[in-house]
Amino acid sequence: MTATLLPTTVVGSYPQPDWLIDRERLVNLPPVRVRAQQLWRIAEPWLEQAQDDATRLAIRDMELAGIDIITDGEIRRESYSNRFATALSGIALDNPATVRGRSTGTVVVPRIVGPIRRQRPVEVRDVEFLRRHTDRTIKITLPGPFTMSRQAKNEFYKDEEELVADYAAAVNAELHDLKAAGADVLQLDEPWLQARPEEARRLALSAIDRALDGIAGPTALHLCFGYAYVARDKPNSYSFLSELTVSRVEQISIEAAQPNLDLTNLDRLGDKTVIFGVINMGDPQPEPAEIVAARIRAALAHIAPERLIPAPDCGMKYLPRDIAFAKLKALAVGAAIVRRELTGSA
Repeated sequence: MTATLLPTTVVGSYPQPDWLIDRERLVNLPPVRVRAQQLWRIAEPWLEQAQDDATRLAIRDMELAGIDIITDGEIRRESYSNRFATALSGIALDNPATVRGRSTGTVVVPRIVGPIRRQRPVEVRDVEFLRRHTDRTIKITLPGPFTMSRQAKNEFYKDEEELVADYAAAVNAELHDLKAAGADVLQLDEPWLQARPEEARRLALSAIDRALDGIAGPTALHLCFGYAYVARDKPNSYSFLSELTVSRVEQISIEAAQPNLDLTNLDRLGDKTVIFGVINMGDPQPEPAEIVAARIRAALAHIAPERLIPAPDCGMKYLPRDIAFAKLKALAVGAAIVRRELTGSA
């Protein structure tokens, strides 16, 4: 694990190459909840090999940019959540449903027709591959149990708490295997905590703790206002945040740059480590490193540097790759500027 002050990280995703995925089609769809095989440009017999090659590129980009805690870029995923969620039993993949979207409209989702169970490891090979190809601290992400339960149509469970608990048990089993495979940091993606705060207060906290039961080492949870290409007018305060101070999760990942977050939100996080968004996913231009440094300094007025991990606001999946790389370089340089100020080193 890195011992660097103000270590930099990514939230999860990195842009997939144009030769691997149909990016024009990708950005004209909402984030998919069911499988979307039509997005891949490579035929099935060669798809895994192509995804491996693209993952190597993502790893190398993050290393070259100077990021301390890296992921596999989620290159093998059509969305942050659907790869794991659709691998569980109890889902009718060939007969999807439609539910109300996170903010507006409707979205096509899996239909729950039986008990939710994890049948096999889903992302273990991803962690093993990442571990073999870098000596940096590595993080792997999974969709959280509450968010998955909101991204499906329940036609089986009479008790919603039982539904979310079964998702949590599936996530917990996967997390144990991911840790054994070499993951340093394990992150749950729970953006629907912000979108459905009342439901989250009723259902989410016990499920998050169940998902993290027995998991050693750093654990993180990401919540946000939505991808920048979909959500443009974002609030400057979280509707669900301080509730997480009593959870088992050690690191809370929030976006702050694009929504111009009211930084008193940081005062609501107790002693949690904060993965703090200083890269605006809605800005088509890379931030100057000094802007990144200024955002970090502003956060340090509310939180000790030992508890701050600078990061992009959210996943970088929908950015052009050259822009994403330039933004990561600005992130690394901006953090280095403030690190030098704090330590007095050259």
